[in-house]
Amino acid sequence: MDETEFWEIIDSTREAAEGDPEDHADLLVERLVQLDPESVLDFARHFEARYNRAYRWDVWGAAAVLLGGASDDAFDFFRCWLIGQGREIFEGAVHDPDSLADLIGDFDEEVDGDAEELGYSADEAYEQLTGIVTPDLGLPPQPAEPEGTPFAFEDDTALAQRFPLLWERFGTA
Repeated sequence: MDETEFWEIIDSTREAAEGDPEDHADLLVERLVQLDPESVLDFARHFEARYNRAYRWDVWGAAAVLLGGASDDAFDFFRCWLIGQGREIFEGAVHDPDSLADLIGDFDEEVDGDAEELGYSADEAYEQLTGIVTPDLGLPPQPAEPEGTPFAFEDDTALAQRFPLLWERFGTA
């Protein structure tokens, strides 16, 4: 599976789910079980590589603005959601997290920003196809610390300065 096919699967299942992260995960599993196990592993590698690539302090800060704070788990689930939004939004966020202000439409923190189940879709599909747990994908592990320079997510002034566009649209007053 190449990168284009990976994103096509993400996009088609998101569109069919009408943006609902839980439905998206269910539809993604349904789509993946139509593939052979090796293709599911390829999908999992693409997903995991992007998940690790988004492990950045600035992406975490953007998540904190959108979610009104972001714990370790919330950031993990946010990265899954970010991948689920498709290539343009994902790449835009990794390149310039403040650009999410222009890339995403409405954002409801009760529904958006948390797609934990998407992160398990390939594992679930692989297990359904083979009856065994997904093997090691052979990717480097996620770094111990996010890439970039850490900063205080609880400091609204720092968030507003670092992410002016996001703060203007989604920040708390």
